[in-house]
Amino acid sequence: MQTAVLIADKNFLTRVGLELLVGELKGFELAPSVCGDKQDLLNQIALSKPNLVLLDFDSLGISIGELSAITARFKKIKFIAFSSVLNKNEMKSVLNCNINGYLLKECEKAEILEAINAANNNQKFVCGKIVSLLTNDKEINANNTYIKTLKCDGLAVTDREIEIIVEISLGLSNKQIADKLHLSTHTVNTHRKNIMLKLGVNNTAGIVMFAVKNQLLETNFSL
Repeated sequence: MQTAVLIADKNFLTRVGLELLVGELKGFELAPSVCGDKQDLLNQIALSKPNLVLLDFDSLGISIGELSAITARFKKIKFIAFSSVLNKNEMKSVLNCNINGYLLKECEKAEILEAINAANNNQKFVCGKIVSLLTNDKEINANNTYIKTLKCDGLAVTDREIEIIVEISLGLSNKQIADKLHLSTHTVNTHRKNIMLKLGVNNTAGIVMFAVKNQLLETNFSL
């Protein structure tokens, strides 16, 4: 079964670029794109019934509150949101809109592909730069030169992996985590290995240090 993808972006070059990218993917098909406003998007969703929407909400004049209402209305559709760098509170609000992915407009092809595949597999994907901005203890704004030093590498994580990172950081053993989350010890160990690979660390201390450094235990947004 083909995954129908609807692209909604008022920027011509971005829209055409996404159309070409999705057109290269096996198992995906393009629905008619949207380049108007919120009502145009709603009309096309009702007409095309897509499985996945790639949405630059700001270019269509859609507020974050309206984005939240749209994702709540179409719960069976997966949404990947695109935007430029926003302030921290706005980006947290976007992440709390029950979206399946959040990317910056500057992200590379490989990262966009990973986000699409993650959403299609019921996983969530957030641009690594967004994660860095939201978990850094400095208040970042669009003019801060620190932004330019960050890489836009993707961080594809599942809800389960976030749970396990938190439990590891709290000092729980594999068996304790397995008992708490109703998993087998083998499954937890597999998750732990995948997490270390994604985070680029080679031991439990590295996971804990990553969590502490990036304030994963204190963030109030959903990945």
